[in-house]
Amino acid sequence: MTTFEVAPMDRRTVSSILADIVSIPERIPLSLVQLLTRIAVGHVFWASAQSKLASWPVTLQLFALEYRVPVLPPDLAASLATAAELSGSVLLFAGLLTRLAALQLLGVVAVIQLFVFPGNWAEHLLWTSGLLLLLARGPGMISLDFIASRLLARRGWL
Repeated sequence: MTTFEVAPMDRRTVSSILADIVSIPERIPLSLVQLLTRIAVGHVFWASAQSKLASWPVTLQLFALEYRVPVLPPDLAASLATAAELSGSVLLFAGLLTRLAALQLLGVVAVIQLFVFPGNWAEHLLWTSGLLLLLARGPGMISLDFIASRLLARRGWL
């Protein structure tokens, strides 16, 4: 009968294995995170604009009776909100003028939070966090902004 002895693992080996496992998420490219954020947040506002456009009379009624944005007449508020959501989402999808689009949509979120649905702060915080990432770090390398900056730099315009 043969017995096998198993040597205990060295503590450094275990800790280095754990360190390697913990460091795996750090290898995710930031540009991938930025792209996914642009798509996710852009989709929220695209869907919202599409629902407004699908039934404009209902949209106007909602702005007049339920949303009640202060100062602006309901038809103007509805038009501005829809235009901001459409243009902001398209710019985010393309990664074009991303920081400007993020700032614009942050304004939309602020109006919604303050005047329309103040109880939905958790959802608005989620949108805000993605928009703040794009505002602070830009659209990433998978974007028209990145391509444009490279082209302009090559020509000495930046």
